[in-house]
Amino acid sequence: MCGRARCTLRSDDAARACHRGGSSVRTVDMDRYRPAYNVSPGRDLPVVRRDDGSSDEAVVLQCMKWGLVPSFTKKTEKPDFFKMFNARSESMREKASFRRLVPKNRCLVAVEGFYEWKKDGSKKQPYYVHFRDGRPLVFAALYDSWENSEGEKLYTFTIITTSSSPTLEWLHDRMPVILGDKESTDLWLNGPSTSKLDMVLKPYTDSDLAWYPVTPAMGKTSFDGPDCIKEIPLKVENKTTISNFFSTKEIKKEQEAKIVERSPIKEIKREQEFSFNMEDGSMEECKKEQESSPKGNYSCDGCGSVETKLDKSMKEEPKTEVDEEKLAFTAKEDPDSNTSAHEGSKCLTKRNDEELLDKSMKEEPKTEVDEEKLAFTAKEDPDSNTSAHEGSKCLTKRNYEELSTDSKLVKVDISKPSTSPARKKASIKNAGDKQSTLHSFFKKANTSE
Repeated sequence: MCGRARCTLRSDDAARACHRGGSSVRTVDMDRYRPAYNVSPGRDLPVVRRDDGSSDEAVVLQCMKWGLVPSFTKKTEKPDFFKMFNARSESMREKASFRRLVPKNRCLVAVEGFYEWKKDGSKKQPYYVHFRDGRPLVFAALYDSWENSEGEKLYTFTIITTSSSPTLEWLHDRMPVILGDKESTDLWLNGPSTSKLDMVLKPYTDSDLAWYPVTPAMGKTSFDGPDCIKEIPLKVENKTTISNFFSTKEIKKEQEAKIVERSPIKEIKREQEFSFNMEDGSMEECKKEQESSPKGNYSCDGCGSVETKLDKSMKEEPKTEVDEEKLAFTAKEDPDSNTSAHEGSKCLTKRNDEELLDKSMKEEPKTEVDEEKLAFTAKEDPDSNTSAHEGSKCLTKRNYEELSTDSKLVKVDISKPSTSPARKKASIKNAGDKQSTLHSFFKKANTSE
């Protein structure tokens, strides 16, 4: 946690951020300090520590390398600044590298913000964390000095971390110990008793912390500049997995099944299956009961359910004037009958169909040929009371018989054996003379008169 930071502060700004300033601040090796937007372990940063040779209020602003190198490290060993750039507050009194530093080697580190990466599978997205009002963050830290084989003395420090605050748990489970006021910085820097240090070694829970995503290029230690803290929009990826595909398919099947269950067609089929789902022999029993019961008073939940519903719907149909006349006519024809209105309406409907057919035949426009045919029929049978429609039927039948007779004669003449082509031609001519036409028909009618 806290492996990258931004520190572009001036030397005097760093001391003031730690609530230290004035003539009591002494500087050491500050010429090595280089402001940067992307500070990683191994880089030089300004650190405020106590001045051992002066009063308790005197401090030193010294440039140190980030990444602790313990003093007991071998002189010939190459320092690794990434090995101990953080120290856990829960275990710093137990490990030898940090335990001996807690009483007198406490210090303060001022930065403008730090970077933290959020893991998303194989990808990591960096975020920049800072104060909303832009003031510097002050971290609690421990420092030590180490001398290499050449006799060069090197000062290094490590930043103390603690559990993350509730507002930053989504980003990481650890965060640096942030000292937000002068009281906490004084306690950490000058406190004589180490037992009271736990009061400041806790997560920062104030609401003045802010964060936003920055470019993934922050992962490179060589990447630096104002682009490091430039906010970027996050891409929303629509991840489609095999499990999501099959779950969507199952949801569609459930929806289709619900639609089929609610379908009125299925309900009608269920009723029909219930109505006609009868055991062998039950139909004959229904018929016997129907014959023995009075007319119109029998109903069956099985085979008779459809007929009963039909009669009920016919009875409940609103009656018009024409329907009343039909029922009255039916009652006159058969006054002793106990048939239902539905049976009477059936008979009346049949009779009405015949009347409509006769009416259409009467109203059919008559031609001159039709009038002559009807006149001939009337002369043949003057006392007949048949309608014009029946007369036309008789006339058509007589014409058909005459035409059949002529056609038989033609067939006989053609069927006679003939040896010469001239004979065949004569036969065909005679047959054509005997064919019945409309003109010949009226000629015969005039002769009969």
